[in-house]
Amino acid sequence: MKNKNISLTGKTILVTGAAGFIGANLILELLRTVPSVHLAGIDNMNDYYDVRIKEYRLAEIEAAAAGLSDSAWTFLRGSIADKAFVDSVFQEYQPSVVVNLAAQAGVRYSITNPDAYIESNLIGFYNILEACRHSYDNGAPGVGHLVYASSSSVYGTNPKIPYSTDDKVDNPVSLYAATKKSNELLAHAYSKLYNIPSTGLRFFTVYGPAGRPDMAYFGFTNKLRAGETIEIFNYGSCRRDFTYVDDIVEGVRRVMQAAPEKAAGEDGLPLAPYAVYNIGNSQPENLLDFVQILQEELVRAGVLAPDYDFESHKKLVPMQPGDVPVTYADTAALEADFGFKPCTGLRDGLRKFAEWYREFYGL
Repeated sequence: MKNKNISLTGKTILVTGAAGFIGANLILELLRTVPSVHLAGIDNMNDYYDVRIKEYRLAEIEAAAAGLSDSAWTFLRGSIADKAFVDSVFQEYQPSVVVNLAAQAGVRYSITNPDAYIESNLIGFYNILEACRHSYDNGAPGVGHLVYASSSSVYGTNPKIPYSTDDKVDNPVSLYAATKKSNELLAHAYSKLYNIPSTGLRFFTVYGPAGRPDMAYFGFTNKLRAGETIEIFNYGSCRRDFTYVDDIVEGVRRVMQAAPEKAAGEDGLPLAPYAVYNIGNSQPENLLDFVQILQEELVRAGVLAPDYDFESHKKLVPMQPGDVPVTYADTAALEADFGFKPCTGLRDGLRKFAEWYREFYGL
């Protein structure tokens, strides 16, 4: 087990992508579990998907923070691609821990809208790294730990499963994957050069209530509700390591408290205080089985009628560019260092999503 060398109590924590799916859930969890914490959240509130969902998440945070007298929450609307904005936030709030979850997400969208990925995932992350670097100026204590989102997509079409962080990941099959691998490389360089403790987390197919509408479980639900046909890629033989958002958040919270240790090498220069972990459920699910469970839970929650004709609304289609046939996380390092392994079953997670969907859309 790694030693907890970062106390979150009484600290200022900066979370980028604060209105995003993982970011908002992380902030809620930190408000619930960390005493006297000051949370600052950045989000540009773009319209990549329905902004009402982002506003809903922010309202949940506001409500949670309002009931706490010893903690504080500040929302800062802006883009991490705006260097002057990022620098001003670091200068004003001087965060002890930074969690970078702001990114343009989605593999397929990266094929048609590459500019958004370069701006947010590369330029934006560079701005965060530079701000972390300069947080130590003039002897200031600076950022004690930078935690950032990577992705299972970095594994590409790696034939070896489960995917281990020891595997070679030099052959991305989408621009999105390439930007996430680039984040890991940039973080390593900055950790080595400037002694910035950093940890990258490769998330595996995150799902849950108030998630992203571009993800299959949410998009399928919207289409079935509208009487449209859902397309199941690779003729249904894809497998995905679906990981419930609460498990992702618990993993992030634990990692935040254990920064890679600073040490000097034989040459007197810093050894990079750098680490990368997988966070996944380690239980790949066949897409056809996933769709079956989803439709059962949508009927159970009253989102769809008991006599809904699912078969006439399903279509098996070939693999899409940038997609991969399987994702499967090896989480041995996460378990060894943090004593944690995601464990929420797919049916339990989809049930919570279906119930949230019914309530959110007033069905």
